[in-house]
Amino acid sequence: MKAIQSRDNPQFKTLVKLASSSRERRRAGSTIIEGEHLVRAYQESGGIAETILASESAFSKSETRALVESAPAGSRVVLADALLARISQLVSAAGVAAVIRTPQPGPAPQVAASCVLLEGIQDPGNLGSILRTAVAAGIRDVFLSRDSVFAWAPKVIRAGMGAHFSLSIFQDVDLGVFARAFRGMVVATEPRAAVSLYDLEVKGPVAWVFGNEGAGLSEKIGQIATHRVRIPMPGPAESLNVVAAAAICLFEQVRQGAAA
Repeated sequence: MKAIQSRDNPQFKTLVKLASSSRERRRAGSTIIEGEHLVRAYQESGGIAETILASESAFSKSETRALVESAPAGSRVVLADALLARISQLVSAAGVAAVIRTPQPGPAPQVAASCVLLEGIQDPGNLGSILRTAVAAGIRDVFLSRDSVFAWAPKVIRAGMGAHFSLSIFQDVDLGVFARAFRGMVVATEPRAAVSLYDLEVKGPVAWVFGNEGAGLSEKIGQIATHRVRIPMPGPAESLNVVAAAAICLFEQVRQGAAA
């Protein structure tokens, strides 16, 4: 078990860069997950961390020590509390973290099951919540456009609450090419669409398409949809948050499948 006390330590400096820079995370192909919940979820998914990190105070607790010592990892490091706090992006440092490899699932496959396509999603919390919703609804594949937030950024991972480890997430995808090749329905929401979501039969493979928080779907991607539906909103709101829209659509498909 390695101990680091100095902020001048080269490994600590590398950790700071990884925690604070999206460019560094993409370059290194690694990211940091924080908290016992995420570390355990990663362990349970079969993942092997590059490094398990713990603060001195957290490591002094028997339960945390057992997690750090048992979780599969290439190395284990105990950091002075102030150093782990420097790495942490939480208001109160979780005490336990891990450096993990960012999964590289390769080129977007031609899937034969329902999936989610996301264009230009910018808010890390929104993306993480959509990933969590997708897992809950039984979705396995998520495809992100080139201008979407990086799926493995720490804020996205925290919002996903472990969902990342149950999904195949494809980044930098040409959604137009994928949608045209998809063997199933491609469904997009549109506030002024003539067809209600609840009147559309969505029992087969569906590629659900959701767009940017402010601008929605681009015209190019919107035109590729085989079906456009509206989510009925009897109240005065003009639109729904993309997370809410995704949840309603995905679980309408779950409902229809359960009712079949």
